[in-house]
Amino acid sequence: MTTIEAALPPDSDWHDALAAEFDSDYLRRLAAFLAAEEAAGKVIFPPRDERLRALDATPLATVRVVVIGQDPYPTPGHAHGLSFSVRPDVRPLPKSLGNIFRELRDDLGIDNHCGSLLPWARQGVLLLNAVLTVEQGRAGSHRNLGWERFTDRIIAAVNARPEPAVFLLWGAYAQKKGRVIDRGRHAVIESPHPSPLSAYRGFFGSRPFSRVNASLRAFGHDEIDWRTENCTILG
Repeated sequence: MTTIEAALPPDSDWHDALAAEFDSDYLRRLAAFLAAEEAAGKVIFPPRDERLRALDATPLATVRVVVIGQDPYPTPGHAHGLSFSVRPDVRPLPKSLGNIFRELRDDLGIDNHCGSLLPWARQGVLLLNAVLTVEQGRAGSHRNLGWERFTDRIIAAVNARPEPAVFLLWGAYAQKKGRVIDRGRHAVIESPHPSPLSAYRGFFGSRPFSRVNASLRAFGHDEIDWRTENCTILG
């Protein structure tokens, strides 16, 4: 077992879905690369035990919504394994997350201040980055090392289930990752990315949260409660 798979609890249903990936040469090479970088003194985010937190927080059987990000925040104290999410004590919020919360307020009247999206994850929102690690201060530094292939398999595992899900794809990068989705069975909601560079090009006003909940209702699922309060008790 590599240090990557070891970050996932032994009873997780993701083990069976991703067994071939965990046993693959490319993931072993990736684990060796990360270990060598840390041995050389480089700081990698998130820590080892949080690199598969998106899977830990949202078992495959519970996935109702998938949100695809790019890679973790490279800023100390921010990344904790969930796309767009930050640790509960982070202030100010990253600009993309601030824009997400602004759109949520305009869409559903919910005024979030806690940046940890763990309450979403626990309701079946898979907050998945395409790349699951990053070197401190170097955004995008771990791209094209194997994580993209691994997260493609995660998306494929959700796509293969008989239960329908809603895929929320913000920006061209996420939309490219979502090309494998069977749009005849799943709902796909697309818009520009919430980053400051593109939020005004169509993210603001896209009403993604009410649209997700409408799709969930159509599937016979409960809605997502998009509030993120109680940061003091979240990790």
